[in-house]
Amino acid sequence: MDGRRRLAEPVTDGAETRPAAGKAPGSRRVRVRARFNIFDRGRLMRSMRRRFGPVETWQIPRGIGVAAAITFMLASGTYGAVRGGHLPEVAAELRDFRDSMANLAGFRITSIALAGQNRLTREDILETAGITGRSSLLFLDAADARARLKANPWIADATILKLYPGRLHIAVTERDAFALWQRDGKVEVIADDGAVIEPFAGPRFAALPLVVGAGAETRAKDFLTLLDQYPLIRDQLRAAVFVAERRWNVMLKNGIDVRLPEADVGQALDALVKLDRDNKILSRDIAAIDLRLADRITVQLSDEAAAARLDALKAKAPKKKGGAA
Repeated sequence: MDGRRRLAEPVTDGAETRPAAGKAPGSRRVRVRARFNIFDRGRLMRSMRRRFGPVETWQIPRGIGVAAAITFMLASGTYGAVRGGHLPEVAAELRDFRDSMANLAGFRITSIALAGQNRLTREDILETAGITGRSSLLFLDAADARARLKANPWIADATILKLYPGRLHIAVTERDAFALWQRDGKVEVIADDGAVIEPFAGPRFAALPLVVGAGAETRAKDFLTLLDQYPLIRDQLRAAVFVAERRWNVMLKNGIDVRLPEADVGQALDALVKLDRDNKILSRDIAAIDLRLADRITVQLSDEAAAARLDALKAKAPKKKGGAA
C-alpha cells in the first residue's frame, strides 16, 4: 500500500514486458525457431502420422522388395556395361532377344526380293543393310537399313519395303565406274557424279580415262562428254588435267600437251581439229599447242625438234666471204 492506503499495482499488468534494447521479441524468436525446425524428425513423423496414419498401420505393396532388387540389379548391370565398354554387346543381345520374340509371334522374314544389284552380291547387300537370319520384320528399321546401304560408295540410292507379315523387298541403284581421279599422288575410281568408289588397284579399271587435279572429279563428266564429240582427240587422250580449278589441259598419248581456254572450249577444239586436218599438227614433233587465246595458236616444239630446227637454220645461213689475200 502506498501512503494513501492504496494497493500498489504494476503498470505492466496484463501486458508483455518490453524486451531489453537490442533483443528480438520473444514471439519473433519462436517464429524463427519454428521455421528452421520444419524438417525436425519429430515434427516430420507427426506430419506423416496425420497424413498417412500410424506407422503400424502402413501396408507395403506385395512384391516391392523383388522389384527393388531387380531394379538394383539392372542398374548395376547397366553401370558395369557402360564402365566396361560392353554396351554394344549388351544392346546386340537385347536386339536378338527382341527379334526372337517377334519371330515367335509370326513376324519372321521368310522371303527377301532384291533388285538393281550388279556388282554387289546378295550377301553384300544384306550384310550392309544389317539384315541377318535372326532379324524380324516387325523390328526392322527400314530408314536405318536404307541409310546403311547408301553409305556404301557403290550404291547411289536404295528403297526398302516391308510387306507384313514376313516379306521384304530391297531395290538398289548402283553407281558405275566412270573415270580414274588422281589427286595428291593417289588414284581412285570415281562415278560420274564425282563420288569416290574405291582406290584404284590392278587392271580392272585401267581402261578408264584419267582426270587429274582438285575439283576434276566433279567436272569430269561434262568435259569428257564434250571430248566424245571429237573422236580424234578423245581416242588419243592420256589424261585430262584440271588447272587451278578453272580450265583443262589435254595430255595426248604421243606426249603433246593441248592447253585449252577457260571459256569457249568447243571453239578451241574445233580449231585444233581443223589445224590437224590441214597440217597434221598432231603427228608432228611438238611439245605443246596453246589454244588459250582466241586470235592465235601457239605451238611449242619438242627439245629435239627445236635443236634440229636450229641446226637447219644454221646450215641455211650464208657463209661470210674470206678477206683479201
